[in-house]
Amino acid sequence: MSQNWLDILGWTKSEVDDLRYVAFYYIKQGIYNVALTLYDAVEVLIEPNAYDLQTIGALHLQLGQGLKALAYLDRALQKEPHHLPTQLNRAKALFMLGHQSEGIEQAEALERCGEPEIASAAGALLMGYR
Repeated sequence: MSQNWLDILGWTKSEVDDLRYVAFYYIKQGIYNVALTLYDAVEVLIEPNAYDLQTIGALHLQLGQGLKALAYLDRALQKEPHHLPTQLNRAKALFMLGHQSEGIEQAEALERCGEPEIASAAGALLMGYR
């Protein structure tokens, strides 16, 4: 189905990548709703990769849409299970949705990971929810 849209539009992977680049610049400006709209288009045009799903999840998180964020972050983790920033965003989404015990469990595991930046962010997150 997604290939049909690319064919109908006469687009290639290059144009889809252009949508991602434009979305990235909106993200840098903090204009998350426009970036999300662009990623929605990417998702219609092609099968989203782990990066797309991570980014869409993070955008929903920024927009306060915890349930949608969690759904996309879980899909991203199915494709790339060990991606620590996605796991951290998943913990944030769990807390946003009121799933304290699951959020604490996820954040505690990240606090013990070997990446100082992720471990520190997880520790800070835990301080707010313990």
